[in-house]
Amino acid sequence: MNQSAEPEKVTSFLEIFDLKTNKRTILKEFPYLIEAPDWTPDGKWLVFNSEGLIYKMPASGGEPQLIDTGFANRCNNDHLISPDGKLLAVSHRSLPEGRPTIFVLNAEGGTPIQVTPSLPSYLHGWSPDGKALTYCANRNGEMDVYTINLDGTNETRLTTTEGLNDGPEYSPDGKYIWFNSMQTGLMQIWRMKTDGSEQTQITFDEDRNSWFPHISPDGKNVVYVAYRKGDLEPHEHLRYKNVEIRIIPIDGGEPKTLIELFGGQGTFNVNSWSPDSKQFAFVSFRLD
Repeated sequence: MNQSAEPEKVTSFLEIFDLKTNKRTILKEFPYLIEAPDWTPDGKWLVFNSEGLIYKMPASGGEPQLIDTGFANRCNNDHLISPDGKLLAVSHRSLPEGRPTIFVLNAEGGTPIQVTPSLPSYLHGWSPDGKALTYCANRNGEMDVYTINLDGTNETRLTTTEGLNDGPEYSPDGKYIWFNSMQTGLMQIWRMKTDGSEQTQITFDEDRNSWFPHISPDGKNVVYVAYRKGDLEPHEHLRYKNVEIRIIPIDGGEPKTLIELFGGQGTFNVNSWSPDSKQFAFVSFRLD
């Protein structure tokens, strides 16, 4: 989801974190807002959004290239390349009030085709077989996790608990969907089977609100962004906050903080792992 009010001057840093060296590297500095890098399956490109448009940039560094998304020119930070690298899914704010609907188009650019029948719908995950999407959606005043077939059929609600359920993403084996939920108070990381059963709380932080779990392609680790308790309400995921990127083994365990940064909303809303699971991309900010 996006945040409308922006400061007059922001600098965005597209960065890479290497798990082996525990070092972060700035690939490119932008004198404006960019968000949510998404690594292409072939490892060659990073895809991100800025001012409603979608761009790709060589993962080794270089100049961004605009992806032609046709009439979808109000895209937010919920966008993903399909597992086979052929398609691009975006959440495009298709109505004046800014509520997004999910569309799919050719990864190289083309005419978007609407997938979700209702709005708002905030894309977060693509099934490993490429046949379904998972997303957070508001239906009748409640924000929950849904899945839908790529052809727009069989929209299915997976969560029904009170409070916000968001950030759903498929595990690489296709057996689970990871998500974040505030059903026990603070925002925590959860996991469930793809039919919504066996919903299991994974993190139990008492001083953090945790968002957007991203599972590494090798299925071994999960990274997520955490806000300090008290910096915002559990249902909020604001930009321009001091946050942490944390990591946890796929089978649970004690979370470890990898990075402390000025970021939040837009840092990594969608899965940004490199295909070899050795690095992930993220965005940090500086207010000038």
